Amino acid sequence: MAFDYDLFVIGGGSGGVRAARVASATGAKVALAEEYRMGGTCVIRGCVPKKLMVFASEFNEAMSDARAYGWDVPDGTFNWLEFRGKLHAELDRLEGVYRRLLDGSNVEIFDARATLKDAHTVTLSTGQTFTAKHILIAVGGRPSVPEMENAGLGITSNEIFLLDELPKSILIVGGGYIACEFAGILNGLGVEVTQYYRGEQILRGFDGEARGLIADQMKERGVDLHCGVNILSMEKQGDQICVKGTNGVEKLFDQVMFATGRSPNTQGLGLEEVGIKTGRKGEIVVDEYSQTNIPSVFAIGDVTDRVQLTPVAIREAMAFVETVFKGNPTAVDHELIPSAIFTQPEYGVVGLSEEDAAAKGPIEVYVASFKPMHHAFAGRSDRVLMKLIVCADTRKVLGCHIVADHAGEMIQMVGIAVKMGATKEDFDRTVAVHPTMAEELVTMKAPTRTA
Repeated sequence: MAFDYDLFVIGGGSGGVRAARVASATGAKVALAEEYRMGGTCVIRGCVPKKLMVFASEFNEAMSDARAYGWDVPDGTFNWLEFRGKLHAELDRLEGVYRRLLDGSNVEIFDARATLKDAHTVTLSTGQTFTAKHILIAVGGRPSVPEMENAGLGITSNEIFLLDELPKSILIVGGGYIACEFAGILNGLGVEVTQYYRGEQILRGFDGEARGLIADQMKERGVDLHCGVNILSMEKQGDQICVKGTNGVEKLFDQVMFATGRSPNTQGLGLEEVGIKTGRKGEIVVDEYSQTNIPSVFAIGDVTDRVQLTPVAIREAMAFVETVFKGNPTAVDHELIPSAIFTQPEYGVVGLSEEDAAAKGPIEVYVASFKPMHHAFAGRSDRVLMKLIVCADTRKVLGCHIVADHAGEMIQMVGIAVKMGATKEDFDRTVAVHPTMAEELVTMKAPTRTA
């Protein structure tokens, strides 16, 4: 059978664009359909705009520090509309870059929604139908909103970048990394931030000691954080939203933001009609090569709900091309992936938490917690956490946790060592870089505790 394309990619995010470009470079005839904007969650409504907002929010504290260091710096005021204009101009530029990369790779672009008709056919919202030898689904995910009355009064991380003005007050609902990141961002921009999380501590699944320190530091910076609390009801009152919490508090907010998880973007995609298996959350079930139960259809990125990180989606895209178009079956290694959470303070992590490591066998835990020089001189009470989890038998470093400014930059380097199987003695043999925060990672000689 002759197909219109060797590969049809559904979704123009980081994973889909990379797969399309690299597959085309092998000589394959490739098309890609994107219904919204090229770049996906990361570029348009996720990592990139969020990180730019993180940068913006940190200047308030930086100006205070500058005065402590002898600079005559007046109190500044943040102009949201000026920032938002520059932010969207940057996103437009990046979207243009993605389009030019695809054009330069001879990938045919369709600005339309694509759905599956059968194992080798896609239908576009324009009415066009195309066949392809292989179909790759890379449609990502979307924010989830709880099922409750008047939930539509709230916004999500998608809308936060589009606000016409910053609210004076906001309630953020959730305790994951998105909720905690935006609590820090908006607090830094001068918004009165309240955060409700139904669990006992924020950042569930991460290291308990790190979670506790981040929660304490968030509160100290001004975030009104309440764990063990959820929304009972919300209703419009004038220009504000009246929220009743399970803690018995009734309070008015200018905005309510739900950061209560993300769901795979599989609704209305035609998966059921084609017979593609999905999981409990609607995620597409794939094997280690990103192949679905329909041999011609593959899926990568957040839509598979494996590891929801942009670099992982890109790795999965590269592995897909190696497997399908280069005849080199390649499975993605999802173990020991370093990551950063851009809370304030920042959190970098690779490997196991203390709790998870202890459940697997005997461990040694090395911890350093201290006031960093920069903050101590400025009179701030912020503390840094450096933590290594070590297997007592093999001496391998099973996990590293850093809560500090620029923790993301540090954990990228540590991730290389941990991925290589470095032992605690390898860390010990490394000469410290002084004076730095990171030197603590190689100067902790005695375990703080064992488990």
